[in-house]
Amino acid sequence: MIPMYPYYGKEVKCEEVPITFPPQQQDRQPGFEYVMNPLPIADNPGYVGSGKLKGKIAIITGGDSGIGRAVAIAFAKEGASVSIPYLDEHQDAEDTKRMVEAYGGSCLLLPGDLRNEGHCRAVVNETANCFGRLDILVINQAVQFPQECITSITAQQLDDTFRTNIYPSFFLTQEALKYLKPGSSIISTTSVTAYAGNPLLLDYSSTKGAMVSFTRSLSEQLVGCGIRVNAVAPGPIWTPLQPASYPAEYIKTLGADTPMKRAGQPFELAPTYVYLASDDSSYVTGQVLHVNGGTMVGS
Repeated sequence: MIPMYPYYGKEVKCEEVPITFPPQQQDRQPGFEYVMNPLPIADNPGYVGSGKLKGKIAIITGGDSGIGRAVAIAFAKEGASVSIPYLDEHQDAEDTKRMVEAYGGSCLLLPGDLRNEGHCRAVVNETANCFGRLDILVINQAVQFPQECITSITAQQLDDTFRTNIYPSFFLTQEALKYLKPGSSIISTTSVTAYAGNPLLLDYSSTKGAMVSFTRSLSEQLVGCGIRVNAVAPGPIWTPLQPASYPAEYIKTLGADTPMKRAGQPFELAPTYVYLASDDSSYVTGQVLHVNGGTMVGS
């Protein structure tokens, strides 16, 4: 049986997606999903899988919550099993594992710090050893620390942001290439901020711009190997990263400045990752798909 959360267990309708949120703030990065109000919508039971990823094995960093959780659920519906590296959000990770297993997928939880090169490499090898193969790498971990002025960004913050958001992309990919074969897919999560900028997120936006360049350059390196490399650029999405980053009052109007006048929910991004992971996108590489509530950005 699928666990019953608010919005879970029934088809999600547009009018049920929250427009505003109660003020709330968490005191750590990257945040906990289980304490959010309302809970993010990770699963739309109206989405029925059709075996697009049958038998595939995927690593989804940050898959314990937020966008990563929604991707893990959708992948399970499509027949994949997943490995979820996460920091220390154990309750969220266990919740995600139950949801994945409820849809017939296997789920390997791998807690640890992806800022550490050795852990990145261990994640890939433990996944391959557990499942016998690796087909999809989803690079989705991130932190953000808003600052109003560049002079407030310390060397420690800069190092934390780049070491979390960028370094694992290299370490995980380097190790994954030992297992990925023609037809495999690498998908990164970048951001609308890479294109539109954000005055409060200078270092975060810089890392997300780097992810765009990483995607485009790596796609050219690997196209001859039959491995596709793409990215998704979300707009403001209701995930634990939001209350873990911003003051409580800021959260009330999250996403109100988009053309759709609301924040997105994780389930609204998941089909984009399924598309990029599956043979449906067999002629797509080096691309960034924008799921941002209508914000106009350059490609």
